[in-house]
Amino acid sequence: MTRRCRIAGTAESAAFSQDTVIAAAATVPTRELTPAATEITGRTMTVTDDSGETVTIRGIPQRIISLAPSNTEILYALDLGNQIAGVADNSNYPPEATDKPKIGGYSSISIEKVIAAEPDLIVAASGNTDEVIDHLRSLGMTVILLDPQTIDDVLREIELLGAITGQEEQAATCVRELQDRIRAVTDTTEALAERPSVAHVVWHDPIWVSGRGRFPDEVITLAGGTNAFGSVDEWSIVGFEEFVAADPEYIFVSSGTGMTEGGCDIIYDYFMNEPRMQRLEAVRNGHVYVVDADIISRGSPRIVDALEEVAGDLHPDLFGTDAPIATPAVQSPGSGGMALTGALFIDFLLRTKR
Repeated sequence: MTRRCRIAGTAESAAFSQDTVIAAAATVPTRELTPAATEITGRTMTVTDDSGETVTIRGIPQRIISLAPSNTEILYALDLGNQIAGVADNSNYPPEATDKPKIGGYSSISIEKVIAAEPDLIVAASGNTDEVIDHLRSLGMTVILLDPQTIDDVLREIELLGAITGQEEQAATCVRELQDRIRAVTDTTEALAERPSVAHVVWHDPIWVSGRGRFPDEVITLAGGTNAFGSVDEWSIVGFEEFVAADPEYIFVSSGTGMTEGGCDIIYDYFMNEPRMQRLEAVRNGHVYVVDADIISRGSPRIVDALEEVAGDLHPDLFGTDAPIATPAVQSPGSGGMALTGALFIDFLLRTKR
């Protein structure tokens, strides 16, 4: 079955009008994206990956290993599920990815498992560490490193992987669909006279926010908002008083693996129940929303799902989406589990900072 690039998203992203997308596609010329430099002779291709490494691919890869969840999502969007021989442990989308052989954690790849899978292409990410990537290359393995920093970069990575794997047509279709959906948002938001201030919170104890140089910052801007913490770099800690002083009009809190416990969203629960947070405009007005951490932080096709969802929450009148109903806060379980979850998450953030 052919997988369309538009991967099933949230109810908010699905609510975008098809007519809006078609109109945007008809009125705005398609941008030309230039993948990493390539030189093709028959089925021998030389590419320059995001680390600046020159890599030669011979033939069409048939056994591919993905060392990052974002890479796994791109491979599936290109209809390459049957060629995937192994994935990083936390590759959880699409659902069939969870059935693939696991080759270790994002930053703790098992070299032995990779070797045993006999791959002819390994798609790596910067978080896999230079040591692991260099080791794999020293064993004669073909390794391509993807490190997208912007949404445009994600589109280029799709085109690059499509060229490497012989899926150029599927890649072109995927990129075209994503561009149309992006324009359906930006054609509406780029002329906004007023843009609400927005914070994206990835953890609450201490408060970690997304600053410039990360996907959430670009999503907020394209969706018609202003990042209340756009002056800080990447993922950063801000003090409680600093957060309260910023008083963002909208707050998006991450949810997903490691951020939920006992059926509640830990970070959302914190903002809705912490007495000191009740003075915030976003809390008073019911403008605290939960967003899947995977779609807003991964460099995959689903970053466009995040864009549509955030735009719909910020401007429901412009995008034909109903204003979300605030989820009743659920009392969090004991703090012991939350402390462990927070420690693991902060460790992840520190390991994945550029």
